[in-house]
Amino acid sequence: MRKIVLLVVLSLSVSIFAQKKDKTLITIDGEKTTVSDFKRVYEKNLDAIDNEESKSVTKNLELYINYKLKVKEAYSIKLDTLPSYKREMETYKNQLSAPYLQDTTFIDKLVKDAYFRTKNQVKAKHILIRMPKEASPKDTLIAYNKIFKLREKILKGEKFEAIAAQFSDDRSAKDDPKTGRKGNGGNLGYFSAFNMVYPFEVAAYSTKVGEISMPFKTQFGYHIMQVDDFKESKGEIEAAHILIRDTSSIGKKQIESIYTKLIAKEKFEDLAKQYSEDPGSKNKGGKLGKFGAGRMVKPFSDAAFALENVNDFSKPFKTRFGWHIVKLTKKHPVKSFDEMKKGLKAKVKKSSRMQLSEKAVVNKLKTQYSITEYEDAKKILDRKNLRAIPKDSLQNSIISINDKNITQEEFIKFIRNRRHLPVFKLFEMFKEEQILTYYKENLIHTEPEYAYTLKEYEDGLLLFELMQDKIWNKSSRDSLGLKKYFDTNSTNYKTDDLNTIKGQVINDYQNFLEKNWIADLRRKSKIKVDKRQLKKLIKFYGKN
Repeated sequence: MRKIVLLVVLSLSVSIFAQKKDKTLITIDGEKTTVSDFKRVYEKNLDAIDNEESKSVTKNLELYINYKLKVKEAYSIKLDTLPSYKREMETYKNQLSAPYLQDTTFIDKLVKDAYFRTKNQVKAKHILIRMPKEASPKDTLIAYNKIFKLREKILKGEKFEAIAAQFSDDRSAKDDPKTGRKGNGGNLGYFSAFNMVYPFEVAAYSTKVGEISMPFKTQFGYHIMQVDDFKESKGEIEAAHILIRDTSSIGKKQIESIYTKLIAKEKFEDLAKQYSEDPGSKNKGGKLGKFGAGRMVKPFSDAAFALENVNDFSKPFKTRFGWHIVKLTKKHPVKSFDEMKKGLKAKVKKSSRMQLSEKAVVNKLKTQYSITEYEDAKKILDRKNLRAIPKDSLQNSIISINDKNITQEEFIKFIRNRRHLPVFKLFEMFKEEQILTYYKENLIHTEPEYAYTLKEYEDGLLLFELMQDKIWNKSSRDSLGLKKYFDTNSTNYKTDDLNTIKGQVINDYQNFLEKNWIADLRRKSKIKVDKRQLKKLIKFYGKN
């Protein structure tokens, strides 16, 4: 019963956007409802109505008036001030506004870029100079200057790999004397979309083959990169492997013995189960599942993707995990854009690059809004005891967005539990958050569909609370009232035992209570229907 009523409530929405020339259809205690308000609700309900009698314009208008009376009552008894209602509405507003905080054109571009970078892969090497997480402008400048000088060394003829091995903060670039592992000189092998952090991916696909990139920044620090190759991707593959963990000559002899058995036509799966030391794949005949370029360590990825035909297997090769033989079991070529579009869009929305979409919205809003930063008020940013400044001293406006002033106090609230970033960065974050907040607050004025939907939910939630209080709780808790109703209407039932048909009687009692309640609301209200406009509606829809 409750769910059905709520669905009806949500569909019987009050429109808050009336056209200027719209005629008034209903007036309730001086509050006007236009013809287009009713038409929007009526037309929305038509598809859900499955019999002609229920499509009556007159009957639907009566239901609409009942709905408006109930909502009016909910506001009059201040149900909209309940903390639970406010929390629910805040959550819903955030959910409803989320799509408006995305730049759809920008997202479409990200999806197209992701497809291009899935269809094509790059081979690159890099040098990293790390920075502290809470890097100051001074730290940033030191790191930038250091990596810029390394770039100049390479441009003057020094080998990229040698500079990487000597100076890069990526440990894989250097030899490890403890383990005897050889450094990779910064070589990352082939990779494609989503394999690297987004700024790194952008740099890789923006640098021409053979060129050294300008320094660029990621969450790890500053990088320079040399792109060695660019080619069409082979997509993803499925493979199986046999692993011998001993990296010494003993392990090498063991893997070579297994390779001899494979050459002699023994089954790869059987040999993997018998000899492989990878506990995750051993019992599955060495199967590793599906992966793309860059997902595995470079020597393994190179060996696997070098195999041309399904069921081909490699010669023994070594990684830091031990000695391997890998077998190609299935190929998954890159599909068409139309086939991949939906999946790529989902991947894009889950990835860090979606922050760029929100950033694009903020940047667009910055050009549309009049935004002022008050330099005198911003002087508090230089104070060491910033978070301890008394509230009374924080009432000056620090930012204004159009006609809205934001005080220093609001900035201090924002940064109180954010101590991991410098104050100047926190201020920029605060400013962008305030721009988005202002945008969300004004969506009801700029996006009619958002306003309609929000109003539906707002009134529907209020009406749910009201119905619960006035009808549902009363019918289930008022046992004396229920018994009296049953006794009065006993001729309508085939039994004298209330308990055997209690559910049916409760439902009838709810309808009885609601009918009387509506009659009472109508008596207390002054309702006027413009009969001329009603006749036009009946003629327009052909429903009496």
